[in-house]
Amino acid sequence: MKSTVLFICQHNAGRSQLGAALLEHLGGDRFDAVSAGLAPAEKVNPAIAATVAELGMDIAERTPRAVTPADLDAADVVVLMKPGLALPATPSGEVLEWSFPNPESWDADAVRPLREAVSDKIKATLLSR
Repeated sequence: MKSTVLFICQHNAGRSQLGAALLEHLGGDRFDAVSAGLAPAEKVNPAIAATVAELGMDIAERTPRAVTPADLDAADVVVLMKPGLALPATPSGEVLEWSFPNPESWDADAVRPLREAVSDKIKATLLSR
């Protein structure tokens, strides 16, 4: 049975989109990767989309969206990409709090080390289960 992993950040444009895309890439069909934010931006951060495209995935047209209580109830694992986010409901699954900087104004060169750090964290905590 697939586990649903919900990645959450503030705007669902950078860190959470990156986390979900990397889990899709690395985890294959073992997981359903979902992402959402507390105050969604209008579009995915172009630098995030560019660095994910380097892995062969196109996330540029994904639409940032708000996290819902139903999302939090359905997720087996909720990954907060910034500790201490105020969620609209209590998650029913396991909650992991990761601390990654906000890449809102970064270019692709600055995002690549973040992409690798998130990838390493996914490998160490989610794929090792």
